[in-house]
Amino acid sequence: MSNRLIIAAALWLTLLVGGCSVALKLTYNQGPTLLYWWLDGYVDFNDEQAPRVKQQIEQWFRWNRRTQLPDYADMFARAGAQVLDPVITPQQMCGWAREARNRLLVAYEEGIPAFAELALTLTPEQIANIEKRFDKNDRKFRDEYLGPRREDRLKAQAKRVVERTELVSGSMDGSQHERIMQGLSASPNDPEAWLAERRLIQQEMLQGLRSLQGLPADAQGLARAKQLLREFAQHVEQSPREAYRQYHQRVWDYNCAFAAQIHNATTPAQRKYATGKFKRWEDDVRSLIAQGK
Repeated sequence: MSNRLIIAAALWLTLLVGGCSVALKLTYNQGPTLLYWWLDGYVDFNDEQAPRVKQQIEQWFRWNRRTQLPDYADMFARAGAQVLDPVITPQQMCGWAREARNRLLVAYEEGIPAFAELALTLTPEQIANIEKRFDKNDRKFRDEYLGPRREDRLKAQAKRVVERTELVSGSMDGSQHERIMQGLSASPNDPEAWLAERRLIQQEMLQGLRSLQGLPADAQGLARAKQLLREFAQHVEQSPREAYRQYHQRVWDYNCAFAAQIHNATTPAQRKYATGKFKRWEDDVRSLIAQGK
């Protein structure tokens, strides 16, 4: 959630939009294919798995379009109204982030039966593929976020925050850029701590998948796989390590306040731009709903 609280109400769809209505519709309509490619990049599905995975992804998107998109559209509408307020509190920002997070958890829960079925069919080679992909992503994260000079890291991070904020609020001036840089400089965010926690979660997931090896795909085996997947999600949501939970809460609280400061420094024109952007996204989502009827 770090540095995305300002657009949290836009949910995961916003992160796919790129600021363009055509991109939102196109990305969502191509979502089953894109998601399959993404998963296949981790697992490398075999000929028996591939058709079933594609079928389950299609089913998930039908469920999402039918039951979730109306709620997303309503959230865009509420966000469009709220973003006009010249002053937003950290508590409101945290509320938006929690709403987005809760909906992501609902989406994950819906996918658990399919994930569980797939997990029971993974081969040792496929689990090794997942581990290699984790390692590759971790190296990329280190290259992007853990360069040798702190000043360069802050500049790169500020650039990302500005881009994400301008996605919603339009162009920002130099003083707003400086405010973002100052806020990031004072942040308790520690990429090293985050990466270490992420690697622990990855190892937990890999160990869990390996523990399922040889289990039959019967009711008992599926129940065990679902349990592991839910435990994994719980640990991503709240670390089992007390020191990291305390650190995460400090970062969360700071980011809520930081995002509120960014919003409260916007101009009336920027807030008007933002409400228009949310309105376009709302209309696009309602169009996607209509396409599915």
